[in-house]
Amino acid sequence: MKKIRTYNNIAAVGLAKFPTDRYLVDASSETPDALLLRSHKLHNEELPSSVLAIARAGAGVNNIPVSQYTPKGIVVFNTPGANANAVKELVLASLLLGSRGITDSMSYVASLADEKDAIELHKKVEAGKKKYGGSELTGKTLGVVGLGAIGAKIANLAIDLGMKVIGYDPALSVEAAWQLSSQVNRAENLNSLLARSDYVTLHVPAIKPTIGMMNEEAFSAAKDGMVLINLARGELVEEEAVINALDSGKLAAHLSDFPSEGLIAHGKSTLFPHLGASTVEAEENCAVMAAKQLIDFLDNGNIINSVNFPAVSMERTTGYRLTFANDNIPKVLGTVLNLLADLNINVLDMVNKSRDDIAYTIVDIEQEPTAALLEKLSSVEHVFHVRSV
Repeated sequence: MKKIRTYNNIAAVGLAKFPTDRYLVDASSETPDALLLRSHKLHNEELPSSVLAIARAGAGVNNIPVSQYTPKGIVVFNTPGANANAVKELVLASLLLGSRGITDSMSYVASLADEKDAIELHKKVEAGKKKYGGSELTGKTLGVVGLGAIGAKIANLAIDLGMKVIGYDPALSVEAAWQLSSQVNRAENLNSLLARSDYVTLHVPAIKPTIGMMNEEAFSAAKDGMVLINLARGELVEEEAVINALDSGKLAAHLSDFPSEGLIAHGKSTLFPHLGASTVEAEENCAVMAAKQLIDFLDNGNIINSVNFPAVSMERTTGYRLTFANDNIPKVLGTVLNLLADLNINVLDMVNKSRDDIAYTIVDIEQEPTAALLEKLSSVEHVFHVRSV
């Protein structure tokens, strides 16, 4: 029986994916094979030695010390794209909020609550609306920074709204490029995108090259009166730089899913309490994807949507399956295969992939692996994790 320890409130439809005859899912297992979580922070938390994998029901993995787990052979999964539609819809709402003065006009109407005379109320409503005239999105230019699962959906949506779209993503994958409308123009760098965009929306992870990317230098390159939308990560923008840009008029508005003390107090900043993926559908999609990935890994050794290991997948044969992880250096795979050959163990099928400093191999062999074989494989230099699946 494989054990899954859960944290947070994982959608029931996702938990139901684990076959009850082979999986025990609870929040208190002391020797879990895998962890399934949302926002629970694992930093400074000691994991049981039994843990083989961690699945984050969401895209970001800032709450998981990935670099500490990789040398232990612990595969960390996320669920890219599962919440893409939810974020896309909130970006659409943000575009409208940032262009039509909606929140300020609502506050104005709320201030008229004590007016009991219908005629006077009508006069004040008509007089007040002049202050909240906005502009239409059609014909305006949207800059999309990051063209992954979410960014691509937003770019295509903006095209359908009649907007011009500029995209910037130095790490754009072929798969993501196929999802983009041919009408999306490509910017060579961030400053080029900022200089031409009326609206900019951020959809990149918070990693070393992107943290603080929206700073004084970036805003100095931006088009005057730009609207900035950040539903990705709070660390992408420097608070003081945003406040200065709002005060100077460089930014007409700022809309973000990450409230901070300075921005809450600013009248041109509209802030949400981290609503980007907070829909029933998104939470269910993330839970289902995370559960399926864990099951496929624990049952078959396949890796899909890992943030620290290569994507590796192979259909089962009639034999027995081994997996091993090693430092990505020459001759390790050859050494393992030679060891199997020396023991007269026939290899039926195999797939080997690498990612940065890590290599991962799935091998189907003709005979059942013994404890002695697993020990021999583990003793191969630079191999740091072996498993019989």
